[in-house]
Amino acid sequence: MDGLVNYYHVPRTCKQCGGVMVYKGVGEYRCEECGFLDYDDYGKVRLYIEAHRGATAAEVEAAVGVSQRIIRQMLRESRIEVAEGSRSFLHCEICGKEIRSGKYCPECETKVHRSLEEEQREMHRKDGKGYAKQHGGEEGQRRFMRQK
Repeated sequence: MDGLVNYYHVPRTCKQCGGVMVYKGVGEYRCEECGFLDYDDYGKVRLYIEAHRGATAAEVEAAVGVSQRIIRQMLRESRIEVAEGSRSFLHCEICGKEIRSGKYCPECETKVHRSLEEEQREMHRKDGKGYAKQHGGEEGQRRFMRQK
């Protein structure tokens, strides 16, 4: 978390009175002393994009001072997305298809998740970490005791 705090320039102290800034959601912070409102990089970018639909990363950088590298990172994290009708796109890291946010197109994302799930299942099979094996039961045995 501390990496994100520094990465997105999260305001910790109030610029007006030096009080503590409290997170209010979607990149917005309010001073608990004087009520001053401030934004982290995500909040600045989000507000600008909402007011200027279709703005390019260069335009956003010039207007709010958040670097294009940080903006691209927000796109990859799916925190923001390329506007509909835009001429610029991201590309799926697997197949190269144009996407509006994230790392993968929906089809490749599904394949990646299925592959990860299968790897987890295989690890469980190899490690013998089924419930019955962990708790000394036999495969398929009920996990409760009958009252006599």
